[in-house]
Amino acid sequence: MSPVGLGELLASLPKNEDPNLLVGFSTSDDAAVYRLSGETALVMTADIITPPVDDPHLFGQIAAANALSDVFAMGGKPLACLNLIGFPADKLGPEVLHGMVAGALTKVTEAGAVLAGGHTTEDEEPKMGLSVTGVVHPDKVWTNAGAQPGDALVMTKPIGSGVLFNANLKGWVSTEALDTCIAWITTLNKRAAEIMSGFEIHAATDITGFGLAGHCLEVAEGSEASLRIDIDAIPVMDEALAVYQRGMTTGVNAVNRQLVESKWRFERELPFWHQEIFIDPQTSGPLLAAVPPEQADDLVAALQDSGIEVARRVGTVEPFDGRSRLIFE
Repeated sequence: MSPVGLGELLASLPKNEDPNLLVGFSTSDDAAVYRLSGETALVMTADIITPPVDDPHLFGQIAAANALSDVFAMGGKPLACLNLIGFPADKLGPEVLHGMVAGALTKVTEAGAVLAGGHTTEDEEPKMGLSVTGVVHPDKVWTNAGAQPGDALVMTKPIGSGVLFNANLKGWVSTEALDTCIAWITTLNKRAAEIMSGFEIHAATDITGFGLAGHCLEVAEGSEASLRIDIDAIPVMDEALAVYQRGMTTGVNAVNRQLVESKWRFERELPFWHQEIFIDPQTSGPLLAAVPPEQADDLVAALQDSGIEVARRVGTVEPFDGRSRLIFE
């Protein structure tokens, strides 16, 4: 089902009126949040992906980092995880399954959480993800709504992983560019979230399957605002634009473009292939945060000083102009 159809389905369901459900499916947030007390709320998410790489251990790391990111994007701390695995036992040996689980465990442990079990089912191709439960203070939840006019937008990783993995299947990507891409998507958003927690975060999200534009649109609509994006400030993975220019794309770009095409505009002429990077589907992508403008430079400096050297100030939040939710300039 496309994201458009899924949104209509969710909108048709009865609304949950439990006052302790602070964040549910009525919004497009990264995880659900349920208040247990005045001091503690649960952050709950589940995510599952198909293999972007052949190495089982690496696949497990990527799948875990991707799922854990949803909790970090809400300002939460992961506590316990369950593996969610589809596996063709008639085609692949147990050593492959072991590698997937072992890889996931390394990232779960790095996140400060525990792997408590999981569920495996027969499938025609390997799939892996996690159900992640974390905690957050009920008054310190980050959502993808709440961005305020004047806020600066800060981003913590480069984009481009979707097209690089597709292009790699045709041998269009150098070993160096692919290795750098993998290094980025196996990097947890834990450190970035910890640094962000010292600042006034008005809205936050992680950039994943809907691409930068799709997730920015969720922030803009949830905040009843427009986001103005500086095209040249967006960090992009090496060779990603080059393979788009060469004609590569992904199976998701067209759907992601459909989501945003009536709600974005470009204030300078940009070729179709260059526009594609903004709808490139990410796995374990960057965090994007809206912060007061006077805090943005300090946040970027703190991120860079911690080793996240690619962190950038990439745009601003504006009142909705009645035309476009996303403005690329």
